[in-house]
Amino acid sequence: MKKRMQWIWRTAIAILIICLISISAIALQPSNAAIAPLPDPYLTTGKLTEGEKVFKDYLKNNDKDDKARFGLGVIQFMSGTERLMQSLYRYGMIQNPVSGAVPFFRLPVPTNPKPQTLTYDGLQQVFQGWIDDLATVRTTLEPIKDQNLKLALRLGLIRLDFDGNGKADDKEMLWQIFNAVTGARVTEKDAQQFLIAFDRGDALWLQGYTHVLGAMGEFLRAYDSRELFAACAHLFFQNVDTPHKFLLIRPKKTDEYSFNIFDPLDLVSAVHLFKLPLVEPQRMTTILNHMKSVISLSRESWKSILAETDSDREWVPNPKQLSVIPQVRVTDEMVKSWLKSLDEIAMILDGKKNIPFWRDEKLSIDFARIFTEPRAFDLVSWVQGTAATPYLEKGTTTDARVWNEMLNAFGSNLFGFVVWFN
Repeated sequence: MKKRMQWIWRTAIAILIICLISISAIALQPSNAAIAPLPDPYLTTGKLTEGEKVFKDYLKNNDKDDKARFGLGVIQFMSGTERLMQSLYRYGMIQNPVSGAVPFFRLPVPTNPKPQTLTYDGLQQVFQGWIDDLATVRTTLEPIKDQNLKLALRLGLIRLDFDGNGKADDKEMLWQIFNAVTGARVTEKDAQQFLIAFDRGDALWLQGYTHVLGAMGEFLRAYDSRELFAACAHLFFQNVDTPHKFLLIRPKKTDEYSFNIFDPLDLVSAVHLFKLPLVEPQRMTTILNHMKSVISLSRESWKSILAETDSDREWVPNPKQLSVIPQVRVTDEMVKSWLKSLDEIAMILDGKKNIPFWRDEKLSIDFARIFTEPRAFDLVSWVQGTAATPYLEKGTTTDARVWNEMLNAFGSNLFGFVVWFN
């Protein structure tokens, strides 16, 4: 009996040890159910490179997690913006009314006391890097399908390393960029309270914007602007590689907004030299495809937005929702006119409708052929009308009632809403 009891105890202890070993082995195995990362900790500390790696590693085993995918897309978009700003800083971009009129140069890049010399090819590489970064974001966002996607972010608190010194301080926060670009007076307290709950409609909206910005970048790469660069790049950058060295001589500053008496002459020269040979015609087809994608994604985005029944800190709201942007309402008339305009633009991009020609009401311009049959770009000739001659025909013109309806629905704020709605 005693031996039997000893055998039972030994067996029980052996089973217990085996169970403990098995449990430990299971616990030490890598889990496929990893905790999903959140983008906020990386965005608000400026650790974008680290955040991108964390999200990519997570998505390797959790590629259906659309919330994480959207988070990665946001981080990548901010990383691309940061790289663009650092490139502009490296070459000593000048902050003035001229640079402020150019979309890519409106970013609040600080003054670089020791800028590198910018060459024409160097500037083209900056543009191409931005195009490539936008393509990366687009690839990340395209697979998103989750209709219940929700990602809350405090955009204003995102930090970007403007000058590439390896750290993003309090002056390098997104609300500061917003103020500089728009002229608004947002405070840090406002930024802390500005929490947006992004959803699938907003993911499609961001994807659409990568096409908008990508089209701009492709235009800058499609044409040869060397002559324009040599004569006018000094208006935008402190030190440029130009054969006209006298252009780099500037009067001593008497104040922050010192006026150069030669600036008006340089601007006239810029208009005169905006006659650009076409060097990469395939990029014009890419621009057309970008524009078509913007229309398609805007439709899909609004389909998702209009299907929403909640009202949760909306970025782009439907008429029954409230926007996080104070004192801004979206009406049924706005949405209806917007969707009609998308249909009209789609027909223009497909070559089914033309745009009016301002010098002869009997003729119209086949807008799509400008991109499928591209030619050298001459700004003055386009204003005059002679550059439109190869594309003139007696075709069906876009319906003016659609555009009048938009003007009536949006009023004087039309441009602002167009930029917002995308």
